[in-house]
Amino acid sequence: MLIVQKYGGTSVGDTHRIRLIADRLLATQREGNQVVVVVSAMAGQTDRLMQLAQEVGGSTGLENHTRELDVLLASGEQVSIALLAMAIRAAGGKSISFLGHQIRIRTDSSFSRARIRAIDCSALTSALEEGMIPVVAGFQGIDDEGNITTLGRGGSDTSAVAIAAAISADVCEIYTDVDGVYTTDPRICPDARKIPRITFQEMMELASLGAKVLQIRSVEVAHRFGVALHVRSSLNETEGTIVSDQAPMEDIVVTGVSLDLNQARVTVYGLPSRPGIQAGVFQPLGAAGIVLDMIVQNPPEDGRSNLSFTLPTRQLEHSLKLLQSNADKLDLQKLKSDDQVAKVSIVGVGMRSHSGVAQKMFEILSDAEIEILMISTSEIKVSCLIPRFAGEEAVRALHLGFGLASEDV
Repeated sequence: MLIVQKYGGTSVGDTHRIRLIADRLLATQREGNQVVVVVSAMAGQTDRLMQLAQEVGGSTGLENHTRELDVLLASGEQVSIALLAMAIRAAGGKSISFLGHQIRIRTDSSFSRARIRAIDCSALTSALEEGMIPVVAGFQGIDDEGNITTLGRGGSDTSAVAIAAAISADVCEIYTDVDGVYTTDPRICPDARKIPRITFQEMMELASLGAKVLQIRSVEVAHRFGVALHVRSSLNETEGTIVSDQAPMEDIVVTGVSLDLNQARVTVYGLPSRPGIQAGVFQPLGAAGIVLDMIVQNPPEDGRSNLSFTLPTRQLEHSLKLLQSNADKLDLQKLKSDDQVAKVSIVGVGMRSHSGVAQKMFEILSDAEIEILMISTSEIKVSCLIPRFAGEEAVRALHLGFGLASEDV
């Protein structure tokens, strides 16, 4: 088999763990497999580099230094790949490290959030043919002008999946500090159950709704190119969670419950009722790269209505500034924001063929005396905006109400 393995920052957090990974890689190779490994920066390294950038970036912040910031942050992975390649060689194996530009991971020029366009597999293929274990820096690439680019937080997942697609790997194994995808966060629900198999669509929804096991872009790439994912722990040998197109055989309505505390709500009061007014509100937000989620508009009264939407908390302040600067032009009466909210969601492909799922969710939250502020739905998801303080209580109630608990807890 041709396998791509990816290890996150905690998995390469120190030299002891790096040697353990080297042993695992060599054991996989001895089983007759070819292995390519993608690694992140050592745990805490990216945050340390970001802190240095903030100290020298000046009063204007880092917005004017995006190119240099990518050059800086990409250096974290350079340390990891060199150490891991050395550890593999010290353990008797053959290995070579590659930075993003050395295997020509081509991206666009969107610094700090670049998207991969193409990968040249020739260097990886040559290394594999020579019996080596190529060690590739995740999170980074190069644009058409030769600038170093980075893919954003969690970008090493995307690097690994894109490489797996480019070399037609049989599987892409994502090693983390957890041993798979769970029905919800085990820190909130100790009886959360590991999910043996989950569909790409369910995983994309969970990733977009706050589950931190996989970066959503990596799941999107895997789905597009049919790359099977295996989420596993770097701390043990147990089987993890398979992410693929194949749905589980059991008739499961709800697969998981997620909680996103990184939510804020903005309400625009007195929105004039005329064609194009919503586009006028959202255009500057979209141009600034602000991602909106739930959107609700009340029916107009006396020619005006109220419009509410949610967005990541970190983008709230910027959004309010943009809206305020356009308030007079759009004839808006008032803006109000609330960052003490959270989004709780249920996800499952079984919702497509079962009615009453949303009603049951609302009843469970009602029985727990949790107020629902906004609602959004898709074919396989129902999300409710609720008060932030009730977030974990809502997760526990829904997890129990939909029968997701592990039987052996």
